[in-house]
Amino acid sequence: MKPAWLTPIFPLFLSMLAAALAFLVPPIAQPLSYHDFADQRGCLGLPNCLDTASNAPFVLAGAWGLHVLFGAKFRPVFIDPRERRPYALFFFAVVLIGLASAYYHLAPDNAGLAWDRAAMALAFMAWLSAVIAERVGARVGLALLIPLCAIGQAAVIYWTWSETQGAGDLRPWLLVQLMPILLVPLLLWRYPPRYSHGRVALTVVGLYLVALLFDLGDRAVFAFTDGIIGGHALKHAVAALAAWLVAHQLHRRRAA
Repeated sequence: MKPAWLTPIFPLFLSMLAAALAFLVPPIAQPLSYHDFADQRGCLGLPNCLDTASNAPFVLAGAWGLHVLFGAKFRPVFIDPRERRPYALFFFAVVLIGLASAYYHLAPDNAGLAWDRAAMALAFMAWLSAVIAERVGARVGLALLIPLCAIGQAAVIYWTWSETQGAGDLRPWLLVQLMPILLVPLLLWRYPPRYSHGRVALTVVGLYLVALLFDLGDRAVFAFTDGIIGGHALKHAVAALAAWLVAHQLHRRRAA
């Protein structure tokens, strides 16, 4: 039996608590070496070839997701038709991630990274809103869609501004990444499913964690593969797979 104190307000409380705790720790600066990726080889006139080209799966996954949402053949089940909105925003953001990340990797710097992170924040918050709509209720999830997306963009703007002040602070941006990782498993545990295949969301979270590990191990992976591929390019592939899995789950699901 789930504890009585775990009411629909608890996920919001947990988010606020995480935000408060994040600002109790000192500012977290982005390493100066962040833009110095392991694989900097070019090919066919394309700088940083694999790190740039490996963003194509994002565009494909996002386009496939939009086709699933709006194509007559694959259109998924929605108890409330408005639940389509956060998913549409999510897949649109996934396409933007592919374009913005490719642009960033042509000549990595903070300006390009800001566009990349803005698209990522939009995808994170739209997907979180979609899961809230499915588990807590469509009214709650849709009401949170714009505020959550605004929080995500504010985190990126704050990081960009902090960099211009010579004191970069990643705390809000890290919190934006952490919120879906923490809240989605909690929502799946606390609230009954309204659709089949709902636990695929846990696999999506797991894949994103694997993608982050590849990113952190960029140079180690590059060395392990004898210079064939870096961890950052694999991060792109695994994260795009997570987005594709969201679309696949929508296509297969049925109302519970």
